[in-house]
Amino acid sequence: MNILMVAAECVPFVKTGGLADVVGTLPKYLKQRGHDVRIIIPKYRQIDGAKFGLEALPCKLSVFVGKEQENFRIKTCMLDGNIPVYFIENLRYFNRPGVYGDSSGIGYGDNRERFIFFCKAAVEAVKALMFRPDIIHCHDWHTGLIPAYLKTVNLCDGFFWNTSSVYTIHNIAFQGSFEAASTLPMAGFSWEDYKSDKLEFYNTFNFMKAGLAYTDIISTVSPTYANEIQGPAGKGMEVVLQTRKKDVFGILNGIDYSYWNPRYDRNLAANFYAKDKSGKKFCKKYLQEKCGFKVDDKAFLLSVVSRFDMQKGFDLIIDSVGNLVKENIQIVVLGSGDRYIKDTMLYLKSLYSDKLAVFTDYNEPLSHRIYAGADAFLMPSKFEPCGLSQIIALAYGTVPIVNKTGGLSDTIEDFSTNTLKGNGFVFDFYKGESFEYTVRRAYDIFKNSFLWNRLTDNAFASRFSWDNSVQEYEKMYDTAAARKIKDNIYNKNI
Repeated sequence: MNILMVAAECVPFVKTGGLADVVGTLPKYLKQRGHDVRIIIPKYRQIDGAKFGLEALPCKLSVFVGKEQENFRIKTCMLDGNIPVYFIENLRYFNRPGVYGDSSGIGYGDNRERFIFFCKAAVEAVKALMFRPDIIHCHDWHTGLIPAYLKTVNLCDGFFWNTSSVYTIHNIAFQGSFEAASTLPMAGFSWEDYKSDKLEFYNTFNFMKAGLAYTDIISTVSPTYANEIQGPAGKGMEVVLQTRKKDVFGILNGIDYSYWNPRYDRNLAANFYAKDKSGKKFCKKYLQEKCGFKVDDKAFLLSVVSRFDMQKGFDLIIDSVGNLVKENIQIVVLGSGDRYIKDTMLYLKSLYSDKLAVFTDYNEPLSHRIYAGADAFLMPSKFEPCGLSQIIALAYGTVPIVNKTGGLSDTIEDFSTNTLKGNGFVFDFYKGESFEYTVRRAYDIFKNSFLWNRLTDNAFASRFSWDNSVQEYEKMYDTAAARKIKDNIYNKNI
């Protein structure tokens, strides 16, 4: 198949969350299975054109955002040497310090216009490139208008006659809802489109609803999350999803084990793997020194690598720090995002500097060292569509402590001292008491070297590779393509 990935971010070029990891990794596995996969993202200021060898294509294109004509260029490079990546360059919308907002976490006031432009530009770009996709795979609210354009504005465009759309929800909490009266003409839709109940969401224009209503197939990033969002976790979209229940796929994300591999990771103080864990002790010692902690192999070293967001359970972490550090427990946190969380964590660091370290400038090599050096990984999310951090932690023999929700339920099994099965610790109720109890239970087992060794063996043995997930994506693409053929036959008969 010809598959086009359209998203707001993609590793290694730009990343704010797990979305970028999926968009940058899934195409590699699809390519290995014989598909022609290409990627389109915005050209943000922070993407270093010289570093990635970006080249400008000779075409100059334009689209209308409302009545304003916006020009753009296409730049390109290759991902892993064989996957074309196209960058939509427009200085007005994308030449800014942040991706979605400023350093304080406040979104740009014109994000509506920015991603209307991006959706329109992506559609025009693929035509200019003469790449006729069988599947346009759209990710999150930023691309939600593309399936709508294919079924409305571009319905009679022969270029897309055999093109199906797939729309993936990475986090249903972020939907892109805006005031309707001015957004409709800006996006190029009519009031008839709006009144069809495919764009309207509680008297607003909603990008995500447009994607869900118009796409051929809906997917999300874990089976449990696919079920959860059809109920109370749906953030208002549950009715839309329930009406399209047969079209919803839940496919668990994987990680790239060639990149997240402690045996060969060059960022580490020492390498290790399941059959020889000795290097992990050196990694722990390095991390304790880096954090200014007492070097003590018997200290229980907890870690957090996360976006600063209350969704990630930081209210539980903040409330429990004072109690946990009374024990021989050390905590290292790496993250960025919400200013309140950042300021609070830094304040707690000032109180407990010998037990708590906080790093607020995201640092990829440091994240590898934290995964490798810590004993356990805290991920008490309120909700978690899939989560990659807990899977990465497992790859480094670092035991996850998680809330039972979404993809965390699909990847982490509570450790049993009776059966010796399980790869982490799971609590069922989103309360401080449940979280602290589970951390203390983990600490008790950490003190028992036999049990902890068995638990880390289980962690190393847990594999969530893209090799399995990519086959599920192929089945989903086949379903979308078959549905398009059926629609074309129906339209031809009419």
